[in-house]
This record gives sequence, C-alpha cells and structure tokens, in this order.
Amino acid sequence: MSVQERKERERAGRERLIVATAREIAEQQGWDAVTTRRLAERIEYSQPVLYSHFRGKREIIGAVALQGSAELAAAVRAATSAAATDGSRAQVAALARAYLDFAERNPALYDAIFLLDNGLPYAVEDTPVPLKDAFAALMETLGGVAGEGAEPGLFTEVFWASLHGLATLTRAGRLLPEDAGQRVELLVDRLAVL
Repeated sequence: MSVQERKERERAGRERLIVATAREIAEQQGWDAVTTRRLAERIEYSQPVLYSHFRGKREIIGAVALQGSAELAAAVRAATSAAATDGSRAQVAALARAYLDFAERNPALYDAIFLLDNGLPYAVEDTPVPLKDAFAALMETLGGVAGEGAEPGLFTEVFWASLHGLATLTRAGRLLPEDAGQRVELLVDRLAVL
C-alpha cells in the first residue's frame, strides 16, 4: 500500500468517525448539542481537522442524511421484500410501517434527512444518489399502486408526504400513538389502488 493510499484510508476513517459521532450525539442529546467543539473533543482531533473534512455543521448533517437515506432505503426494501408473497396491499402496508418505524427509532437521523438544513439538493438532477435511491425504494412499491391516470412519481410523493406527516405529528405528540395502526390501514386503503 502506498503512502497516498494509507492517507486516503485514514482520511476516510476520520470522516466516518466524525459522522458516527455526530449521529450518536444527536440521537442522545439532539442536533443542538452537535458542535464542532464537542465533536473535536469526543473524537480527539482538533477543530481544524474537522474543518478539513466538513465546512461546518450543515455539511456534517448532510453526510448523516446521506447515510440515513441509504439506511431508510434498505429498511423499506427489506420490509416490502418480506411481504412480497402476500401481495401488493401487504407490501404497501409494510412499506408504510417500515418508514414510520424508521422515523420513530431514529429521530435525529430522520431530522437530518427531512427537517434540517443539510445543504443537499432534493428533487433535481444533481440530487445525491442515496437520496434518489431512498425515493426509488418507495416508488418501487408505490408506483405499481398509483392507479389509472396517476403519475407514479407524483403518487409516490403524495404517499410519502402522508407518511412524513404521520411521522412528524406522532413524534410531536399531536396524534394518539394507539391509533397508529389504524392510520396506516386507512392510508393504504384510501390512497393505494390495489
């Protein structure tokens, strides 16, 4: 291994450590607790080292969002794959539950992807691949149940927006948690053409 390869590997390792530590702090204490000073102390590198990887907190949140988007896509695909033998309705319901479970289990990660300024472009040509893939994971199932005359991408956006609303309203204590299952059933039955 060349010196350059070793340096690149070490740099990539530091970057993974910064992102993992930011996620850990955010999940434990919220994003307000994630500062470059706290990260530098926790990972035992100087703040200039952090700035050599990320220009600031916004870019760190963006890196976390990309990582989280890949995890969300994997969770949705695993859930829909497991429900594949039970038909389209089961797959859509599994997708909805997987999405809502992901949001509940990973609140800071969910915020990084969907609620915070992460500096990432969404819904444009240069949208990063992990973000596009997370949307594609939803569309793989939802595109097939959009119904006649409905554009699959737009239908997926509407279904996703409904899930996002449920996730954020539930977390904010605006919806009764005991009705979560009924909400999913209603969403699936009313929006998806099965």
